[in-house]
Amino acid sequence: MAAGALTGAATVAYAAWEARRYTLREVDLPILPPGTTPLRALHLSDLHLVPTQARKIAWLRDLAGLRPDLVIDTGDNLAHPDAVPALLDALGDLLDVPGVHVLGSNDYFAPSRRNPLRYLAPDDGQRNTHTPELPWRTLKAELARAGWRDLTNRRDVLDVRGVRFVLGGLDDPHLGYDDLDAIAGPARTGLGADADVALGVVHAPYLRVLDQMARDGYDAVIAGHTHGGQVCLPFVGALTTNCDLEPARAKGLHRHPAGSVPGDAGSSWLHVSAGLGTAPSMRVRTFCRPEATLLTLTPKAV
Repeated sequence: MAAGALTGAATVAYAAWEARRYTLREVDLPILPPGTTPLRALHLSDLHLVPTQARKIAWLRDLAGLRPDLVIDTGDNLAHPDAVPALLDALGDLLDVPGVHVLGSNDYFAPSRRNPLRYLAPDDGQRNTHTPELPWRTLKAELARAGWRDLTNRRDVLDVRGVRFVLGGLDDPHLGYDDLDAIAGPARTGLGADADVALGVVHAPYLRVLDQMARDGYDAVIAGHTHGGQVCLPFVGALTTNCDLEPARAKGLHRHPAGSVPGDAGSSWLHVSAGLGTAPSMRVRTFCRPEATLLTLTPKAV
C-alpha cells in the first residue's frame, strides 16, 4: 500500500477516534448581579443521537453527577426516528433539574447522506428539508413533561436558586424558522422587568440573531450548531461554522459584537458549544473534541 494511502487511513482513523472522545469543558461566565452566589449551568448541544450510541448515552447520564442548577439544551438532539427514548435515557436525572431548550434543524428532519466535503464549502443556501420528519413533537412533549421550558420563538422567566432569569429563545435560524419579532424589545421589560439575568438561547448563532439579542440587553447568548468547526487544523482552528459567524468564534466564550468588552452598550457574552455529536454520515472530528460545557455563572465585576 502506498505511503499516502496509509497516511490517509491513519488520519481517518484518528478523526473517528476523536469524535468519540467526549469532553467536559468548564467556563466561568460573569453575568450575575454583584454579591450573588455562583450558579452552575450545563450547556448541551448537537448530540445527533442514534439509539445504538451506548458510549455517548452512558457519558451523558454521568453528567447528572455534576449537580447543575440549570440545563440549557440548544438543539440538534436527534439523528434517528427512534432516538427520543434513547435521549430521555441519556438525560436521566438531568430531567429533574430546571431546564430550557430550543430545537435545531436536525431535530426536525432525518439526516441524509451527503458528500462530507460540502460541510467545508461555502453555504449554498440548500437545506435538508426533503427527508422524513423526525419525532420533534414527541421530543417537545417529553421535555415539557419533565418541566423543561420550550423557548421556541418566545420569552419566559425562570427562578433558579433565588436568581430570576428572563429567557428569550428562537426556533432554528439555519432553517429560517426564527421569529425575531416574537422576542424583540428590551429584555428587561414586561415579564423580564425584575430579572437578575437575561439569557438568549438559540441553536444556530447567525449574526442577525446575535445583533438583536445584544441590542436588546441580553447578558449572554447560548448557542450551538457549529460543531466548533468539526474538522479543524492545528494552529489554525475552525475552517467553517456552517453559518455566517466567523470561524474564530466557532466555539467557546467570546463577546458580541467581536471586540466589544463588558460594559459596552449593545454588547453581550456569546457561548458557542462545539457539541457532542456529528451527522451519522460524517462521524469524524479533528482537533475539536465533542463536548458539553459546565458554565459557572459568576457575579459581574464591579
